[in-house]
Amino acid sequence: MALFVLPLFLVVVALAVVALYNGLVLLRNQVRNAWQQIGVQLKRRHDLIPNLVEVVKDYMGYEQETLEKVIRARNQAIQATGVQGTAAAEGALTGALRSLFAVVEAYPQLKANENVSRLQEELTSTENRIAFARQFYNDMVMRYNTRLQVFPTNILASLFGFKEASYFETTAAEQEPVKVDLR
Repeated sequence: MALFVLPLFLVVVALAVVALYNGLVLLRNQVRNAWQQIGVQLKRRHDLIPNLVEVVKDYMGYEQETLEKVIRARNQAIQATGVQGTAAAEGALTGALRSLFAVVEAYPQLKANENVSRLQEELTSTENRIAFARQFYNDMVMRYNTRLQVFPTNILASLFGFKEASYFETTAAEQEPVKVDLR
């Protein structure tokens, strides 16, 4: 009887280890996928900004510094790497866009421009998509990190080198609501 119990126990333990390992791999891949979805939305945002700058630059002759800040922040955001670096660069870009939208408010002919309104609307829509993608990413990170920390998965995770993922944290400037007046 003991000859059958020990092999059966080892098979059950092996199956449990495989299931736990596969669960960790699945969650890690979900975190990576969620990060890529943020990247897709950020690229959309980055692609819209030059169009907006191009449309408003003729009207804003005296506001070149604001436009240059937006372009500089966009370029830094494109070059940012990692979760924390991307979060910081995107926060700076959000601040630069806020300044641009504030300046646009001072130019009635610009506010009335159909292209500017359309681009502002697309940027606002993109901001909403980014917020959703960040939330989804952070939810996946929470699930993954929690799995890494609970027993007995924490033992297996450390044996196989699984590391906690970083949350996509917003900056203080990004926590302010985006104000876009489409009138």
